[in-house]
Amino acid sequence: MNVIYLFYDGNNVRIPFYGNKNDIFYQLIQSNGVWDNVYYGFIFKKDIDLKKIINLFGAVCVVYNETTGKSYNSKLKIYGFLEYSNESDKKISSSESPLLDSNRQDQKIVSHKKYKSAQKAEALIEYLSEYYIDKLEAEMRSRKFSIKTRKAYIHYNRLLCNTLQKSPKEIYPDNVTGFLAIMEKERGYSAASLNLAISAIKFFYKHIFKDDRIREQKRPDHNKILPVVLSAEEIIKIFRIEKNHKHKLLLMLAYSSGLRVSEVVSLKKEHVDLHRQVIYIKQGKGGKDRYTMLSDKAAVFIQDYYEQFNIDKWIFPGQNKTRHLTIRSAQRIFEKAVQNAGIIKNISIHSLRHTFATHLLENGTDIRYIQDLLGHSSIRTTERYTHVAKRSILKIKSPLDSI
Repeated sequence: MNVIYLFYDGNNVRIPFYGNKNDIFYQLIQSNGVWDNVYYGFIFKKDIDLKKIINLFGAVCVVYNETTGKSYNSKLKIYGFLEYSNESDKKISSSESPLLDSNRQDQKIVSHKKYKSAQKAEALIEYLSEYYIDKLEAEMRSRKFSIKTRKAYIHYNRLLCNTLQKSPKEIYPDNVTGFLAIMEKERGYSAASLNLAISAIKFFYKHIFKDDRIREQKRPDHNKILPVVLSAEEIIKIFRIEKNHKHKLLLMLAYSSGLRVSEVVSLKKEHVDLHRQVIYIKQGKGGKDRYTMLSDKAAVFIQDYYEQFNIDKWIFPGQNKTRHLTIRSAQRIFEKAVQNAGIIKNISIHSLRHTFATHLLENGTDIRYIQDLLGHSSIRTTERYTHVAKRSILKIKSPLDSI
């Protein structure tokens, strides 16, 4: 029996898609379905117009309600992508499923576990071939793009082709605009993510196809979000509550030197100059080297740390001593310290870098110097900290205080 399963969680409806029926894939996109490359299926909002989809296909539909743990077999007609028939009968009242018609008949329960075991159908066709991926990789390597950038560019071009179910040759500006609209509307992509996707797609067509067919794509304005920073008292709380020396040093360097999390976890002993009290950042964001400060207190702490833990290569080795600590592990260390300190701000380990810049500005450090320490290409990026620094430190008075 041909069956399609719809999973309803109270907010979204997910429709798994197996096989390579391109015409059906395209029609589901036209019905405002968003392709999820991880889930391998379509995601619809909870107000999905099922009747519109029913008119496109014909088969039996089963809705699994993840909130109640119940499934409903209706007379709704939708194309089936799976072969599955191991079901047990059970009558359900029409009021229990807001997605289905109240006059349905022959309703049945289907086990979610049985559905999972039935996922053996052929995977969706990959529309960005290895040939194009290899060419894109070569173009990026020849320009010394970072690993992170290479992965992102391949990801967004693959996502474009697989979402639209088109080969790169079949994609034109209108298709890209539609793809970006889907990403923003259905997945809530930020302006930064959309801009990265546009850069990836433009690079692909300019250097692989040698044309500028995507050159007219308008870029979205960046979301103007101010960084959240910690007070000096909150920083002290975090350091006092953290008893693990390795963890404390990691947080101390992230704050006192303004390091990105990727930079602090990958520090080597040779990168820290205790005599000059500077830290050498090799190939930071944008492939740029730079020096930043090493504070007096951090310098003393790190010397004791070297002796205690017999540090040879990585300052923060991972469980596998040949590799450094992972970014996710560093994030968890910060999250746990913040929780133990009773701080309720919406912050991440990157907030230590924001706090470093803000505190320097409040202490009267020239903003150009802060720009160099952070490794910002543009002074405009650094200037945003003027919006979060204490107004009293910056000698700005409210007119009310002058009356």
